[in-house]
Amino acid sequence: MSAVKKVKESDSLSQLKNSGTVVVADTGDFENIKKYTPQDATTNPSLILAASKNEKYAKLIDIAVEATKKQFGDSIKEQDKLVEIAIDKLLVEFGKNILNIVPGRVSTEVDARLSFDTDATVAKALEIIKFYEEEGISKDRVLIKIASTWEGIQAAKILQKQHKVNCNLTLLFSKVQAVACAEAGAFLISPFVGRILDWYKANTKDEAKVKSFVGKADPGVISVKDIYNYYKKFGYSTIVMGASFRNVTEIKELAGVDYLTISPNLLSELQESNDDVPTVLKAEDAKSLDLQKVSYIDDESKFRYDLNEDQMATEKLSDGIRKFSADIVTLHEVVAAKF
Repeated sequence: MSAVKKVKESDSLSQLKNSGTVVVADTGDFENIKKYTPQDATTNPSLILAASKNEKYAKLIDIAVEATKKQFGDSIKEQDKLVEIAIDKLLVEFGKNILNIVPGRVSTEVDARLSFDTDATVAKALEIIKFYEEEGISKDRVLIKIASTWEGIQAAKILQKQHKVNCNLTLLFSKVQAVACAEAGAFLISPFVGRILDWYKANTKDEAKVKSFVGKADPGVISVKDIYNYYKKFGYSTIVMGASFRNVTEIKELAGVDYLTISPNLLSELQESNDDVPTVLKAEDAKSLDLQKVSYIDDESKFRYDLNEDQMATEKLSDGIRKFSADIVTLHEVVAAKF
């Protein structure tokens, strides 16, 4: 019995959790969430769309549609508005089921098509929170996921400070975005490791250089380390949650970071491995680093200029918004068919 226990406790996933990193499941699949016992879970339109195509979860669409008809069918006649509400209720339905499994929080994403509209993002976030509260779920257990555009960051600032709604700033690819998010008081940011690597692979002509993008030299890993160290150096409380991983090596290189949100296939690989996962990032180590502090408070032009100077971040942010928006449109079509 003791030998079995020893093997289980030494798997790479357990070691990662013991490094001080909170493990979050990046999925809308309830069975996978149960399997890997994460603290929190994150979702996005793409994950919800994929999960809703599974027969096990298709019934959640029917539940959301019927709830929408019952609550708003007499007062709202425009089908597009009813479908929009039903999608929000579907996201909340997934979130509610996830919160029955995880002890912590679930991230629920605002429609990516609102990424350049601060007021609409705030309104949509509050509507989602209201639907959660109607299900008996406190806003303390929900993170509203918003794209890290200037408008999205300002929406998060309003939500955090005026409404005490915690936000997860997603589609984050640069320290420029990260600094602005921290200054806005965002609860958490999600820098995308794998998508940064994808860009550098696609835009680097030197094959030898491309092959060197592994481990500590992975551009996505470097980006998250830089953001983490900056936050810890200057005492920001915003949580850094690495996301969008392509391999377990990226994950291991970030052991010790605040949070990591990991897909089921990589969670499985970590759980089945007994490789060592030493703690790489430590807050106390960042304190001694020689870093320059910058600020974007009330300086939209400086934010936009500095972000524009980062070609990778600019391209990946716009690409991510387009892809999430396309999946919301597809989800809209799936739900509309139920009406």
